[in-house]
Amino acid sequence: MDRTEKREFVASLAAVFAETSMVVVTRNDGLTVADATILRQRVRAAGATYKVAKNRLANLALAGTRFEGISPLLKGPTAISWSADPVAVAKVLVEFAKTNEKLVLLGGALGTQTLNVDGVKALAELPSLDTLRAQLVGMISTPATRIASVVQAPAGQLARVFGAYAKKDEAA
Repeated sequence: MDRTEKREFVASLAAVFAETSMVVVTRNDGLTVADATILRQRVRAAGATYKVAKNRLANLALAGTRFEGISPLLKGPTAISWSADPVAVAKVLVEFAKTNEKLVLLGGALGTQTLNVDGVKALAELPSLDTLRAQLVGMISTPATRIASVVQAPAGQLARVFGAYAKKDEAA
């Protein structure tokens, strides 16, 4: 990379750090190309990004952002992953690290809060943003369904009573 490419890379990474809500740092201890490809596909499917970056350039991009606390993690062969949905990126990386010991979680940051490995794992155990939204909609719609059934119950009971009288009159 020449200087202009490095400047552009730092500027684009700084823009990413300004827009995203979650960053996870991992160490690549000898992932094969096939494993790295599978990891990238899973991360992309979750709506996140996985990028191997030079630590010096990543530190320059982190300077002055809310994720500056993860700078000490950037030593050795590291990669940075980020996503707007904080749970999605953590979930994918934790699941992949369980099945492949060559990917090591180092930590991350959620906004200004720096997370250690246990913090990232705890975040991965939470339901995703879409799941939480579905649960919220379900909680909101449940009372409406119950109200509708309660309101309809007296009308249904009256209909059954009238039906019983009608059958009684027909039989007589």
